[in-house]
Amino acid sequence: MKREWDWSLADLSNIPKNGRKVFSCFSCGGGSTMGYKLAGYEVLGNVEIDPQMMALYKRNHKPRFPFQIPIQEFKAIPNNQLPAELFDLDILDGSPPCSVFSTAGKREKKWGKAHHFREGQAKQKLDDLFFDFLDVVEKFRPRVVVAENVRGMIIGLAKGYVSLVKRRFEKLGYRAQLFLLNSATMGVPQKRERIFFIAHRRDLQLPQLSLQFQERPVLYKEVRSGRGRPLDPGSVTYKRWLKRRPKDASIADITERTEGKENNFNTIIVHNDRVPNTIASNSWFIRYDEPYFISDMDIIRIQTFPRDYDFMGADVQYVCGMSVPPLMMKGIASAIYDQWLSKV
Repeated sequence: MKREWDWSLADLSNIPKNGRKVFSCFSCGGGSTMGYKLAGYEVLGNVEIDPQMMALYKRNHKPRFPFQIPIQEFKAIPNNQLPAELFDLDILDGSPPCSVFSTAGKREKKWGKAHHFREGQAKQKLDDLFFDFLDVVEKFRPRVVVAENVRGMIIGLAKGYVSLVKRRFEKLGYRAQLFLLNSATMGVPQKRERIFFIAHRRDLQLPQLSLQFQERPVLYKEVRSGRGRPLDPGSVTYKRWLKRRPKDASIADITERTEGKENNFNTIIVHNDRVPNTIASNSWFIRYDEPYFISDMDIIRIQTFPRDYDFMGADVQYVCGMSVPPLMMKGIASAIYDQWLSKV
């Protein structure tokens, strides 16, 4: 059986190159970067504000043009001080930090305000970062733009924000499409819904992009490996776990059923015969059939990271949870090449 999720960075040397070039903004550990490389692209470099994430990116991806600075400083660099290759990009990629659009918590109260977030290690307005990214689009004029964000951006009042983004794309001379994709349909062992703005320069006169993915679901039992840490038998979580039923998907389900109260516990129960839920940087994942957390290797496989990725001591779940699954981006990048860039 083909197991695309089981791969190594060394495999990238065997991928046929398509001659197209990418630059990545808000790159984190490079989930998107690995997806582009799996699809045959060359990723020239990245912008990343977090020193730890940039260290990981350099170690694993060896970029030619790394910039460890805020996006606001990057976009202000004079054009004549930047590599000429950045002004002839096939794809400008970006995943602007998106905490303020998450459906968890009172998100609207965070809009328009500066906060301290781990993503930036600085106080900044995260809802402004998408427009900072679009300023970089204006600067480089890439043929194609790919911008990933959370599903919460298309829910409720946030739809107005989406309209502003689309309007800015139009003003810049780009034709933008918005896709809601689930990684579980793309060969990823994870139900991860994300939106993608994918735009092309209007002068290229390209057709509508079609993204149709129908890969078979990859169940947890197929990627399961080793054990994580055990549950503490004296903990409340363990006592709640003991009361689990086959239909329970989280500790919150058990608590609501057995204690009659709702809670926001972000503790997921992972079943062998189901596709795992979204790997988030701040969630707990516990196996249904034994009182253990899932292993780091489980997380790596669920996120489709390579088995030889060097995490340099960083928290595996945090790095993976903050990244786009490489196989998810591979599918998107392959479609963009086949339908658009191969014809330009």
